[in-house]
Amino acid sequence: MGLFKKKIVKKTYDREQMKPVIRASICTGEEVAGFKDIRTGKIEEIMLIRSSEDLEKFKEIYEITEEISKEY
Repeated sequence: MGLFKKKIVKKTYDREQMKPVIRASICTGEEVAGFKDIRTGKIEEIMLIRSSEDLEKFKEIYEITEEISKEY
C-alpha cells in the first residue's frame, strides 16, 4: 500500500515520421504498444499491454489522444 503515486514522466516521439500502433499476436493474444515508422514500416516496441490501464498509461506518457490502430 503506497501513499504516494509515482509521477509519470512525459515523453515525446516524432509525430511526422512515427505513428502509434499496438502489435497483437494472433497465437497468444499478447499486445505490445509502440511506434511504426511511416516510411519503412518498422515497429519500435515500447511496452507490454496487459490491461486497459497499461494502454491508458502508454497514451498518457506519450500524450496520445487519438485511437491507436492494431496490427497482427
